[in-house]
Amino acid sequence: MRRHMLAVAFACAVVTLITAAPTARALDTAEYATRRSRLMDDIGTGVAIFLGATTPASDVAFRQGHDFFYMTGVEIPDAILVVDGMRKESVLFFTMDEKAADGLGIPVDLVRTPSKVTGIERVMPADGFNGYLAGLVRRNTPVYTLFRPEEIGPENSNEKFNALQRSMTMDMWDGRLTRELQFVKLLRERFPQADVRDSSSAVWNLRKYKSAAELATMREAAQLGVEGHKAFIRSTQPGVAERSLAALFEFVTGLGGGRGLAYYTIIMSGKNHAYGHYHAYDRVLADGDFVILDAGPNLANYHVDISTTFPASGRFSPRQRELYEAALVIRNAAIAAYRPGITLRAVGQKMQEALVANKLERFASDFASIIRYGGYNHSVGMATHDAMGTFAGPDEVLRPGFVFACDIQIYRVDEHIGVRIEDTVAITDMGSEVLSLGAPRTVVEIEALMREPGILQSLRR
Repeated sequence: MRRHMLAVAFACAVVTLITAAPTARALDTAEYATRRSRLMDDIGTGVAIFLGATTPASDVAFRQGHDFFYMTGVEIPDAILVVDGMRKESVLFFTMDEKAADGLGIPVDLVRTPSKVTGIERVMPADGFNGYLAGLVRRNTPVYTLFRPEEIGPENSNEKFNALQRSMTMDMWDGRLTRELQFVKLLRERFPQADVRDSSSAVWNLRKYKSAAELATMREAAQLGVEGHKAFIRSTQPGVAERSLAALFEFVTGLGGGRGLAYYTIIMSGKNHAYGHYHAYDRVLADGDFVILDAGPNLANYHVDISTTFPASGRFSPRQRELYEAALVIRNAAIAAYRPGITLRAVGQKMQEALVANKLERFASDFASIIRYGGYNHSVGMATHDAMGTFAGPDEVLRPGFVFACDIQIYRVDEHIGVRIEDTVAITDMGSEVLSLGAPRTVVEIEALMREPGILQSLRR
């Protein structure tokens, strides 16, 4: 009977997760058309060329590059998009038959009636691109293309570029250019008269401010992430392996419709608080451990970034509570200050005032850099570390549609204590919205949640 009751409890927990799961909504074709139109305004009479991601070299699911997907919503390998500012039209190049599409899980209608499905004015076979490109170059108008690498899944373009420069381009035994820079090189060699320009900043500035439809998707992604964090926290106790907890987070968010993870789940405990992005999952939690979970799902190609901090035992020690509540004061001051028109520097001033008002000056050096940037860490969107064409640092003026990570941290590595309270925040017309609202934040909330039954414990019983 007891085993039956536990099985029923576990089944109920899973049903709750399923019924609470968000349903990712596909963006309307008009959304992509608006983005292409805005890019046309930026490039004038020029043309912008986007290379889609290539067919995977191994048996893994195809993922489209973020910038190409942002402009098209199309997930077909080896496609090319041309956005023509002079003619005010876009042209999609690809070749795929219905059987191949069906085998890859690509909607067959996308192959049958691509213009209707995508809203892109013209669709041509892939082998028509070379002749079409030659005609574009003869117009003597600028040719824009991305100079920075495509982002796929959890990647960030700038981080990827820097890594490839070190490991490939600057390697004396390699020397290859990135795919994007190789395309630029060939354009200039084959069409010496072409004025080839970088469109990376223009595209990233479009991505910087999210539309209402994007915010709706990110809100759903964040709430899915919150459910994953709660399930993880409920199952945390001494004797539980970090690897099991990491698997649990991915299971819960996948069950709720996540398309994998926004980034590899980060779990820091014990000595590993010394490493900001630790994901080896090589510890079994012990009594006294303080745990940081930094994890978020990918939902419909949009990411969120959420961190929670909690004691493995289920109860904060006095020292853990002291550091945690200091960070929470700073976090709450930042959240309260975010609104359109304010600068990050001005938000930081509000955080500094909260530090003094709560007699937390002893932590001034811990929070100095965090306060300087008003709690801001990075932009969030289709990439967890979303690229931006322009950013003014502490003098950045917050505008509606800007989505970013408010990331408050404090560490005492020698004590094996780290605190990270991170939310995905959107600036709205009226103020701001914490998309990750519902993640447990107060000591009382966390300790209460840890008294609830966990999925891992139900499975073991």
